[in-house]
Amino acid sequence: MEPNTIWKAVLSELELSVSKATYQTHFAHSELLSLKDGVATVGLNNPLVRTMVETRYYSLVKSVLDHHVNSNISIVFVVTQKKHTLSDKEAGPLFSQSTMESPRTDVTSAARRMHIRPEFTFETFAVSTTNQIAYAAASAVAKSPGSAYNPLFFYGGVGVGKTHLMHAVANMLLSKKPTSKIVYCAGEEFLNDIIEAIQTKSVRLFKQRYRSAELLLVDDVQFIAGKQTAQEEFFHTFNVLYENSKQIIISSDRPPAAIPTLHERLRSRFEGGMAADITYPDYETRLAIIKTKLIQMRVDLPDNICQVVALKVKRNIREIEGILNKIVFYKETKNIELQPKMIEEIISNTINQIDKKITPSQIIKTVANFFEIMQD
Repeated sequence: MEPNTIWKAVLSELELSVSKATYQTHFAHSELLSLKDGVATVGLNNPLVRTMVETRYYSLVKSVLDHHVNSNISIVFVVTQKKHTLSDKEAGPLFSQSTMESPRTDVTSAARRMHIRPEFTFETFAVSTTNQIAYAAASAVAKSPGSAYNPLFFYGGVGVGKTHLMHAVANMLLSKKPTSKIVYCAGEEFLNDIIEAIQTKSVRLFKQRYRSAELLLVDDVQFIAGKQTAQEEFFHTFNVLYENSKQIIISSDRPPAAIPTLHERLRSRFEGGMAADITYPDYETRLAIIKTKLIQMRVDLPDNICQVVALKVKRNIREIEGILNKIVFYKETKNIELQPKMIEEIISNTINQIDKKITPSQIIKTVANFFEIMQD
């Protein structure tokens, strides 16, 4: 298909996916300039629009375009000048040398090289009362890294969106500066890295990697608790970055005060910034997450099916993703119309949803074991 034909189809879908004002402002005057070797060059009418589209709508545009060309496409957004509107003198230095800006470094490729998931953006994050404080803090950090909240500490259960927000900050930073030095790792990876560095006598390289970061993201930091050498190295790395106004974002399954065997001086550092709790999503948030995931998967499911999933899958986002993948697989292989009862059976066969009656004695025992308190 010709680029114009492809882009018309993409715009038709985008028009249904965003508000009318957003479509008119950001997409109505866009054009697909070329599609070659897996790279799409999209022209936008001014630098501000390009920045907004790259920052907020990259994942959406990519998912729609991928669907229409049936391929994994990288997108480069450029600013184009309409030849009949302004002369070089009238346009000023922005357009004086060329009718098109040089393409920026592909943000998606830069993200993947740093193990950042490019689809994890602020635009694709479903905000609700269960995560709005964390979202606001992450947004502030993305706008002013190293000064807004440093460190930023997210805590909450599995699959509630901690990693999504961490990557959203990284993607925002890369959209502004694709050459940013970002280091992302899990606590367990940090631990393994320091062990390997000691064994191979490459501690200097280890320190250089982590301490040269402009943005350090550490997921599941609780894994280094109780590990003397790892905590010692992390403490010094933290201090170097903090003193140089480099942003640090950390996540854990619990707040700093509740991480057993964590060094007191690390606990003090973690609590010195902003700690934000993220709880399990409510029904409305789960439904919004499902809609967003379906757009990314390029799959359309009826509203009543989405509502059943949102109602029955009450835990975390990863469970929602797993159920959606199973439903889509079932739909494509069986080639039959999905019914709510059928979806309930798929969910019940996938997730153990047996409600257990929790007694006060069980609560006391669990809390006592967690805090290592002796019971009579």
